[in-house]
Amino acid sequence: MHGITITQFLIEEQRKVGSATGEFTLLLNHIVTACKRISCAVNKGALVGTMGNLESENIQGETQKQLDVITNDIFLEANQWAGYIAGMASEEMDDPYDIPEKYRQDGKYLLLFDPLDGSSNVNVNISVGTIFSILHSPQGVTNPKVEDFLQPGTRQVCAGYALYGSSTMLVLTTGHGVNGFALDREMGEFILTNPDMQIPADTHEFAVNMSNQRFWEAPVQRYVSECLQGEEGVRGKDFNMRWVASMVAEVHRILIRGGLFMYPMDSKLRDKGGKLRLMYEANPMSFIVEQAGGASSTGRERILDIQPSGLHQRVPVILGSKNEVGVLVGYHRT
Repeated sequence: MHGITITQFLIEEQRKVGSATGEFTLLLNHIVTACKRISCAVNKGALVGTMGNLESENIQGETQKQLDVITNDIFLEANQWAGYIAGMASEEMDDPYDIPEKYRQDGKYLLLFDPLDGSSNVNVNISVGTIFSILHSPQGVTNPKVEDFLQPGTRQVCAGYALYGSSTMLVLTTGHGVNGFALDREMGEFILTNPDMQIPADTHEFAVNMSNQRFWEAPVQRYVSECLQGEEGVRGKDFNMRWVASMVAEVHRILIRGGLFMYPMDSKLRDKGGKLRLMYEANPMSFIVEQAGGASSTGRERILDIQPSGLHQRVPVILGSKNEVGVLVGYHRT
């Protein structure tokens, strides 16, 4: 299936489901359109003066970039009008987005998204991305409330991300493996370039913010210390360390060549529950990683099994190559 467009790919997948109405395929096409528009906005940011900070903070208490707001608006506008979505929630918004009355048509799905993950990197031209997650809307709910979004990650219908880097990539799963598409700007289409992506079970790479080392719990201290000992240590092999400060970029590297990414619990994050957002980051990325043969955990439990307690809940995240995640999870048990 190399060389086919994402539209053709989605239609072929739809044909495999006898009861499919086509609504889900059309929903994904609107998400694809939003990612194309965001790619353009990110690429033109410096030229049109939209790279700066605003005098506002999001619900997380983080200073918003102009592009955070612009890309959030793009995602809302692209997906609100077709009638397939009952509600949307964004990392950049305190509460769920209220779909305008004229667009409400008993939509079957809920859409959650982080419109510009890693936006602190936009000024230094490092890869950023968009993360999204799709859930079923509870039957009969036409104006969903917060509690309707609070579904465990195992109930995701689809998850994906767009990476705006040296090329624009769109990676997604509907629960039947993971596929990657590159944007051909001349055609204006995403083309299948990475079918059936698989994460190697073993790795020699890990990604973590070492500036937080003094705050880590003992299992993570032990793991990183053993990695740094290299071939002479108990692990008996050398490791490379990476850190991009963009979850999309970190996960994409892991999907391509393996590795371990972690933003573990530490003493300064304990009151918040962790660093990364369960609904907008941890759940969709965990779904993708597991579908590609990897593993994802807080260190103490599988992320996809967590019952959410809030729309902006935070959790520790350890994900990537299955055997390496297993080592660190094992250290949390001892």
